[in-house]
Amino acid sequence: MQNHILEVLKQIELEYDVKILYACEAGSRSWGYPSENSDYDVRFIYVHKTDWYLSIDQRRDVLEVPKHDKVSLLVEKQLDLSGWELTKALKLFRKSNPPLMEWLHSSIVYYQAYSTIEKMKEMEGQVFSPISCLYHYLKMAKGNYRDYVKKDEVRIKSYFNIFRPLLAAKWIVKYNTVPPIEFNALLDDLLPSGEVRDILVDVITLKIAGEVLDEDPQTEVILAYLLEEFENLESYLKELKVDIPNPTEKLNLLLRETLLEVWGD
Repeated sequence: MQNHILEVLKQIELEYDVKILYACEAGSRSWGYPSENSDYDVRFIYVHKTDWYLSIDQRRDVLEVPKHDKVSLLVEKQLDLSGWELTKALKLFRKSNPPLMEWLHSSIVYYQAYSTIEKMKEMEGQVFSPISCLYHYLKMAKGNYRDYVKKDEVRIKSYFNIFRPLLAAKWIVKYNTVPPIEFNALLDDLLPSGEVRDILVDVITLKIAGEVLDEDPQTEVILAYLLEEFENLESYLKELKVDIPNPTEKLNLLLRETLLEVWGD
């Protein structure tokens, strides 16, 4: 599949007259628990030619292949590609956008070219906002929790959809850095032992084997743990205050440097 992904990325460059700076996996494969039928969720950052940026009108700044944008190449059914144009990515980077931060920390990188991504990573500490990231992960975990308790049928994926953002939030509280993408890294650090960990390890084993969850394991234990952690994180977030300098000029410079490096103008 990797060769096919690279072929599609090259075709996107040719047909949309862009250069791709970075492409990574952003789904369950990057989290470390794919099943045989898991999709390939490829996310990428791209840059247009300089003239594209010299316009009084804002233009479309995403590419979604094959969902909304087509290429003259048959794209495998398991493959979903979504890309952000560089200025969109830099604006989100300025806001410490958690999905973008996850892209930059993906455990599976399919392609990287030029120096832009490394420069963004070097600036990460200057833009990282524990408040916005904590709020994002806590909101995601609580929303997935509400969906989970409403359903009669329990899906294995439900556990990951709750615990991955929850543990990411706990990582930020502990380390004040972007959390790792791999679920096991979060689990080993933040839940090294105990009944909740044992339940999650069993669920991971089932997920990787592609099996279904017939019965919800230890619901009371899971729910009690989640409710306590939600309360702890909400209390922490209310007291958190962080002052982050505005990095806009540095990001403007990075855009200009990228255009010069990629296109020579």
